[in-house]
Amino acid sequence: MNILDKIVADKRKEVALKKSLIPISQLECSVLFARETFSLANALRESETGIIAEYKRRSPSKSTINQNANVSQVAKGYKKAGVCGMSILTDIKYFGGSLEDLLLARASVQMPLLRKEFIIDEYQIVEAKAHGADVILLIAAILTREEIKTFSEVAKQLQLNVLLEVHNEEELRKSVMPSLDMLGVNNRNLKTFEVSLETSKSLSELIPDEFVKVSESGISSVEAIRDLKDYGYQGFLVGENFMKTDDPGESAMEFIKNLMK
Repeated sequence: MNILDKIVADKRKEVALKKSLIPISQLECSVLFARETFSLANALRESETGIIAEYKRRSPSKSTINQNANVSQVAKGYKKAGVCGMSILTDIKYFGGSLEDLLLARASVQMPLLRKEFIIDEYQIVEAKAHGADVILLIAAILTREEIKTFSEVAKQLQLNVLLEVHNEEELRKSVMPSLDMLGVNNRNLKTFEVSLETSKSLSELIPDEFVKVSESGISSVEAIRDLKDYGYQGFLVGENFMKTDDPGESAMEFIKNLMK
């Protein structure tokens, strides 16, 4: 069993437990459930930089990245730096994240927030909305085409943007549908954790123009982004490059300044 299979198996147990404790009707009573959401897709289309900055404490591939960063301070720093949106890991066991992080970020900034999670149940989409998310991530590697269709349509009903993540041509071909807003290419192989920007480049031509193209993982230089822009990418998810520093917000600001030169 590879790491992705382990994560999904644990996620099914976690979601089953949550559903038994907190019904959807309770989530729908959240103060945040009725708020008007921000569109990350629109923000990326209108941006010159396209940076989506991530808040991530640790990962299976890198262990500890930054256990000390305060999510509210990081969110404010990212906002000040001029990022298009913020991605927040909410998986506890493998990434050290939580829905509390999402809530705290939502209370701190007015910009698109992506709940980065291994979504395997509609319940998690309602949960995302109830905790202040504007965008959900769907991972093609762990979902069937029918699940992608169902989950993305549920998200649309809740006024949430959908970022669909693929790793190869097979996943991309099964996933393209009108209910998506953004198509993300993850340069990290989730089974081996090896990273290559060639993945984004090779799949770029296969992504229809109506979707915002997002490149994810392994983006650590301004040159990489300039290179990927030539392939039609408008969004760039940057995580560890900012989070491994003492001040992720300041790091993001310097990065964006260099990108704008």
